[in-house]
Amino acid sequence: MIEYSTNEMLSKLISFDTTSWKSNLDLIDFVESYLKIHHVPTQVIYNEEKSKANIFATIGPDDVAGIILSGHTDVVPVTEQNWSHDPFDMKDSDGRLYGRGTSDMKGFIACVLAAVPRFVRADLKEPLHIALSYDEETGCTGVLSLMDYVSTMPVKARACIVGEPTSMKVVNAHKGVFHLLTRIHGIAAHSSTDQGVNTVMYAADMIAYLNNLAQEMKERIPLVEGFDPPYTTIHVGRIKGGAAANVTPSYCEFEWDFRPMPGPTADEILTRFKSHVTDYILPSMKERCDKHDSDKVTVTTDIMSVVPPLLPQTGSSAETLVMALANQNDVSVVSYGTEAGIFQEKGGIATVVCGPGNIEQAHRPNEYIEKTQLEACDEFLGRLLNVMKVSG
Repeated sequence: MIEYSTNEMLSKLISFDTTSWKSNLDLIDFVESYLKIHHVPTQVIYNEEKSKANIFATIGPDDVAGIILSGHTDVVPVTEQNWSHDPFDMKDSDGRLYGRGTSDMKGFIACVLAAVPRFVRADLKEPLHIALSYDEETGCTGVLSLMDYVSTMPVKARACIVGEPTSMKVVNAHKGVFHLLTRIHGIAAHSSTDQGVNTVMYAADMIAYLNNLAQEMKERIPLVEGFDPPYTTIHVGRIKGGAAANVTPSYCEFEWDFRPMPGPTADEILTRFKSHVTDYILPSMKERCDKHDSDKVTVTTDIMSVVPPLLPQTGSSAETLVMALANQNDVSVVSYGTEAGIFQEKGGIATVVCGPGNIEQAHRPNEYIEKTQLEACDEFLGRLLNVMKVSG
């Protein structure tokens, strides 16, 4: 049987360039082969193009509730980042392991895969499920087909642990993410005529409205304490429009997101923005053009992706279990989004986030993870193994 130490496994995983816009199939093939060597049943779930895949594996019985360990296989790009070494050739230096994905989040996956032989040899009383996804970094879209598969499981898991880097702290809540693209179509004209419908200026009006909403959010009392910042944020990250200074631009688009606090009205910002466009922006735009051009004037906002918030479930099976495994009495919250909200919302599974590494190292050049973090995760999984041998 082939066995790897955690560090060896992490080095192997880092060697696969699974940047989100590339295929992750080489890594998935490696994981599938490794699990089959240890006689672990696997299910590979491909995207429509067969260029990427999720993988789901189960160790132990399948007729009782179990535990899901979840991670994403994709990483963010290294383009235009100044790395001191090859980001896909892991470097070991001064108690740290450097490479793209070491912290976010192949470190957790390495710990889980390195522990597979121990879980296989144990007499598990409940199943351990391993769920690895694609395209988390581009909007948590790949995990959706995996959730479709999870929903067909004969017995729903009693807990899910998403191993994003939390420095092994237990996180029971995070914000959601709405990623949006607004497109504005107007009427071109010579700028001297003051005719036409200027899409850039109307985009500016809409962005000013979003900025006012952002200020309003800052003044609200948070429903969940501990977030930094403690309010829903709104951010416009890209705008494009116009051809020349003396031409009224007939097209403009801007890309934006908002990150709602956990709560019952996660889509409030989008609802209010659309109402503002319908009630004020579009009527103003149509007033500036002839009736026969009215249909050419449009504003559309497409949802590129949605990551639901992770809602706190105090005392849930996941929170209780993971706090005990992590030897902690308190829980934390984070402002970034993860797949945990999807397991909770779509799967109906009690879910928390807990994994090795620090989010401050994620997405940066010379990304690294402390070896002590991997050791802490290995010990965490060892305690989980002991629980699963006697529970069920």
